[in-house]
Amino acid sequence: MQTTLLEQGVTLMLVGMGTVFVFLTLLVMAMTGMASVIRSLNPTAEEGASDEEVAAITAAIAIHRRKHS
Repeated sequence: MQTTLLEQGVTLMLVGMGTVFVFLTLLVMAMTGMASVIRSLNPTAEEGASDEEVAAITAAIAIHRRKHS
């Protein structure tokens, strides 16, 4: 049986879309896996800023506002 040009086009479209779907699915799974590895290797940051950091930030903002007023 001979396939028509339309059938060949539909087959090619389905193969192409299937390939892209599989590739994107693998890409999402790989990125999710890498993110979980990075999250497990990266130490968690402390909650909030220390009193010294707050004082330094406040002083820097005050100096900046004085210079640009």
